[in-house]
Amino acid sequence: MRMVSISWCLATALGFSALATSAQVEWEFDEEALNKLCRQLQDKLQGESVVDLAAWRQTIATLIPVLEEYEETEPFAAWLKARLDYLEVAEELKPVAPPSQPTPNPPPEILRKTWQRRLEQKPVTSPAAALAARLKPYFAAQGIPSQLVWVAEVESSFNPRARSPAGAVGLFQLMPATATMMGLRLRPQDERADPDKSAQAAAKYLRYLYTRFKDWRLVLAAYNAGETRVRGLLTRYKAATFDAIATRLPAETQMYVPRVEAVILRREKVTLAGLVGGS
Repeated sequence: MRMVSISWCLATALGFSALATSAQVEWEFDEEALNKLCRQLQDKLQGESVVDLAAWRQTIATLIPVLEEYEETEPFAAWLKARLDYLEVAEELKPVAPPSQPTPNPPPEILRKTWQRRLEQKPVTSPAAALAARLKPYFAAQGIPSQLVWVAEVESSFNPRARSPAGAVGLFQLMPATATMMGLRLRPQDERADPDKSAQAAAKYLRYLYTRFKDWRLVLAAYNAGETRVRGLLTRYKAATFDAIATRLPAETQMYVPRVEAVILRREKVTLAGLVGGS
């Protein structure tokens, strides 16, 4: 049996049942329960409150190392790991004392500075850097900035096995409908799990979104929250920029766009405004 360093109570709460002696423990994987937990987190990410995400940090941080140990749970771990930073930033932004009224979401500029400060302590790993270099030509081939390859760091931590509870798969977390629209096959093998094919499809999709929005912040918001939702908010509030609608977007998207900005700035020393490409 394998030794597992996690308490029985936490494991049970997160969808595992313990079998064995006090000396050695074997965990029985409950996919339905783990899916339920991931969906609950996804629902919170799709809500509007950034600060409310802080309550999830300790649970997810404790769970990830356990899920990483087993092949069948590693895709869940990859998805959760790519989102742990959101929970940690939410905790950083949480008021010291519980407010008497709901805490307003931080403005985009505060989130941009927070992510930039956080990324200063996060050097890229050698495997991620090598994979990014390999995939950049797919973005250049679509006439968009090759630096957008770093979207994969935010989406999946460059883990092609990452799988979301909503059905997104791969380095760039493509949903089935988007992948199909961009020319990928889901059967007999899911091409979203192929790094090269996933990158090609993501680059095509980002180019498509750029033709619709002509602004990289709005493109990234649409990539994360959906084209229809972003377009609807721009129309409803007679807005033309991400900052004008940011606090009305899902909590994940509010943090996703400045996070991608910070990653690109850290890895490539260029701002979104400084990106060259797009047609």
